[in-house]
Amino acid sequence: MAPARDRVATIAVTARVSDDIMWFKNLTVFRLPSGWSRSPGEIETTLTEFPLQPCVGQNLQSRGWVAVNDAGQLVISQERQVMIALGTEEKLLPASVVNQTAEERIKEMEQQKGFKIGRKHKREIKEQVQADLLPRAFSRRRVTRGWIDFADGWLVVDTSTPSRADDFTHTLRNALGELPVTPLQSEPSMSALMTGWLASGTAPGAFDLDDECELTGTDEHKATVRYLRHSLDGKDIAGHLSNGKVVTRLALTWNGRISLVINDKLQIKRLKFLDMDAVEDEQGGLDPEAAQEADFALMCGEFSALLKDLAQAVNAPRD
Repeated sequence: MAPARDRVATIAVTARVSDDIMWFKNLTVFRLPSGWSRSPGEIETTLTEFPLQPCVGQNLQSRGWVAVNDAGQLVISQERQVMIALGTEEKLLPASVVNQTAEERIKEMEQQKGFKIGRKHKREIKEQVQADLLPRAFSRRRVTRGWIDFADGWLVVDTSTPSRADDFTHTLRNALGELPVTPLQSEPSMSALMTGWLASGTAPGAFDLDDECELTGTDEHKATVRYLRHSLDGKDIAGHLSNGKVVTRLALTWNGRISLVINDKLQIKRLKFLDMDAVEDEQGGLDPEAAQEADFALMCGEFSALLKDLAQAVNAPRD
């Protein structure tokens, strides 16, 4: 078998946002203050100055703005709504490869010298191994999209991973010079709200309870029970609530059009537009560009209304 250092290859794994995949599936939601805005042209001009660069040499990661669709556009816009995409490229150098290669070098050196080398020297060898292997390591590229609604003051990042949302807002803030966003917050806690909804058997406003929930104990054991594709009005669930468990994840349907799962961090996951088949049928005769525009307009309209109702449901009205 070849040494570990020879098993590290160089490859760029690319990703792109396809024209026909417009809808976000996960939402991390931020508030923008009233009156704060940028024109689509200004955003595009700015992002052009900060493109994604290949992750080369000793760099472990690079970030920059990439085309949001196959047409090569950095910004898609309609009225006061824009969509942009952050590209991230990172080197994948498994610790097991570094450790194995370092061990091989250490053994070889000890055999040559005739004695065991010290801990500090071993650490230096490991650092040198990483530096040697890094230029030949695998590269992985991913794309994170963001939607900005200047009319209603929303920034939504298509991820449920906090670190990726933070990377997006941090990189956009660096590009624009400022980005006065705050995470959407509930009053009281989201867990308390969802627990109340489940206990009463009803969700507020345009929301309805769906068929999934997660309940977690509040003691030190944090015992957790999950229900999937299950009616949420059973005596067993009521028993868990009466025993002190609280809801940490809950499936909802909004206006009978969008299904989603929301957690106690106010992150939305597995969002699905329930009438997508009908939309695709309507757009079947459109050229790709027109279909994309129609899809984007539909998503903007639905998301704006959804987030307005969500803010009311969690007692977080706009300033």
